[in-house]
Amino acid sequence: MSDFLRSYLTVGIFGLLAVALVSALLGLASLVRPSRPQAQKYITYESGVDPVGTGQGQSHIRYYIFALLFVMFDVEAVFIFPWATRVETYGLFGLVEMAIFVFILLLGLIYAWRKGVLRWL
Repeated sequence: MSDFLRSYLTVGIFGLLAVALVSALLGLASLVRPSRPQAQKYITYESGVDPVGTGQGQSHIRYYIFALLFVMFDVEAVFIFPWATRVETYGLFGLVEMAIFVFILLLGLIYAWRKGVLRWL
């Protein structure tokens, strides 16, 4: 057997041992834990008070779009950080590419601003 396959076999064995250990510990915990079923344990609980109304509530779509914009600009930071650490290596080409990237994101921000998406209700 080659070293390459042997390394995968080692990972597989450790994976199986991990699954077996977790299964054994969960099984042991289910045998040892106390079991006292009561009806009050299974009712809906809302911060110490009885629940009011249904479990479904309407949310404005603006909050969803706001969260998507946050994720978009958070991902932008993930792309900019490696570039910023190696800016000397990329030179002028990297600077132009990053300027185009930031400009496109700026256009998206301006579009969202003009549409009123950033107004918090």
